[in-house]
Amino acid sequence: MTTERSELGRDIETALGEVLGHVRGETALPCRIVDDPAASRIVSLRKRLRLSRQRFADRFGLDVRALQEWEQGRRVPDRAARVLLTVIDRDPEAVVRALGADGAEEPIGGRSAL
Repeated sequence: MTTERSELGRDIETALGEVLGHVRGETALPCRIVDDPAASRIVSLRKRLRLSRQRFADRFGLDVRALQEWEQGRRVPDRAARVLLTVIDRDPEAVVRALGADGAEEPIGGRSAL
């Protein structure tokens, strides 16, 4: 075994030093706050379809409380919900057809035992 450090090892050591300095409050790391535009897009999608929150949730098998949280920016839809919202945006009737006349059995975005 060699006692010489590799370039990668030195880079890792430097990075860990930065992390420890930040955790100790000694170093301020650059950060960027990103405003997630998902909330405004969800509101505009629902309004474009001229549906109340309750009717939008019922029509597309979503949990109305989760929809409210997304629209108010308190929660962000998970990947599956974002995919569903994208399909609703592009072809809402495809989702209605896929869900059938009765809609989804379990609301998406709510708490479930999955």
